[in-house]
Amino acid sequence: SILAEALLRARGGPDFEVYSAGTEPKGIHPLTLRVLAEARIPTEGLRSKSVDEYLGQSFDYVITVCDRARQVCPVFPGEHDSLHWGYDDPAAVEGPEEVRLAAFRQTLTAMGERIGEFVTLARRARREGRLGARA
Repeated sequence: SILAEALLRARGGPDFEVYSAGTEPKGIHPLTLRVLAEARIPTEGLRSKSVDEYLGQSFDYVITVCDRARQVCPVFPGEHDSLHWGYDDPAAVEGPEEVRLAAFRQTLTAMGERIGEFVTLARRARREGRLGARA
């Protein structure tokens, strides 16, 4: 979710308030920071967080990025769109560093494409008065 948070902050800019959290946070994987740095995506302020920090808050969009998170993600109050973008966890890939790094790069690229589309659609929905832009 850190990859998605950093990408959405970069692509969405001030139009979006972006938060990410995990169901079992374990810190930020070093290869996450490496691929974000390679892509020149800012990483300041990123930290590993639990969804428990956000219980009781409302959002316009709740997006899960892995199947396990989708199954155990808590219910957030209020009206919002729930989206699921299933990605394999690049941190679960085993092998030499170049193989693991390739998995992180592939996930970053795939998420980047989807987030680009999401930003366009969310901005349109906001203009049409359907939802805000808290993700």
